[in-house]
Amino acid sequence: MGKLAVVFPGQGAQYVGMGKDIYESFETARKIIDRANEILGVDIKKLMFEGPEEDLRLTENTQPAILVHSIAMYEVLKESLPLDINAAAGLSLGEYSALVASGSFDFEKAVTFVKKRGQIMQDEVSSDSGTMAAILGLDREILVQVVEECKSLGVIEAANFNCPGQIVISGEMRPVEEAVKLCKERGAKKAVMLSVSGPFHTSMLLGAGEKLGKELESVDIVEGSFPVVSNVTGDYAKPGDVKELLVRQVSSSVLWEDSISRLIDDGFDTFIEVGPGKTLTGFINKIAKSKKGLSKRRQC
Repeated sequence: MGKLAVVFPGQGAQYVGMGKDIYESFETARKIIDRANEILGVDIKKLMFEGPEEDLRLTENTQPAILVHSIAMYEVLKESLPLDINAAAGLSLGEYSALVASGSFDFEKAVTFVKKRGQIMQDEVSSDSGTMAAILGLDREILVQVVEECKSLGVIEAANFNCPGQIVISGEMRPVEEAVKLCKERGAKKAVMLSVSGPFHTSMLLGAGEKLGKELESVDIVEGSFPVVSNVTGDYAKPGDVKELLVRQVSSSVLWEDSISRLIDDGFDTFIEVGPGKTLTGFINKIAKSKKGLSKRRQC
């Protein structure tokens, strides 16, 4: 018998109108979204439902909006379906949603914390300090070699290993641009610069991690009702290690492919994506296809 995992999206999944349908249909969702409004002291509900899009895209708004939407959907899902959840994972920001869902991280504290996380990350770097690029259809080993070759030009690192054939690189402008050129020459189907507000998930965010560590000192992380897989290690996080892993997460590669592979290897064959968008479902399908280990899937 297989096992069920829930997965939560990260930044970039937001859209104007997110959460409005469940807010209007479910009292549980209304309570969660209204409570977030009170906690944050800003009208996050209005930003989610009406925008404007440029304000919703601000990192300090995007991060709490996605977490609130994800947890509202998760609680509605639990009420609607008898689910035996055995593990969770989240892509970057989504890891906080996973920790809240498991009961490891208190929702109210998480909402305020991820808003602060967004502010800290944005203050640490800017679009002038670096960029990111998506590389499609290139083997992981070749991509890693290209990154190594370009390090002589400045900071460049692999930011996201999303699934086979989809990796994101990040760093200073010159080495990232050179890497995009080299990836195309070496067979990438597509290599494009991304419109982002900074070089996230690189060592350029080490300072942000230190600041987050100080913020986490006042947060209690407890053992959850099911384990959460860490982005940093691609393995289950022990409660005592979660804070350190969250600090490292902002400056480390997101090992999403490794995380899902670990779950599949452990017998997980059903994954439910909870939150805005369907991106993770696409990643999981590709990872599972490469491993031939997923017999069924569901998406919420």
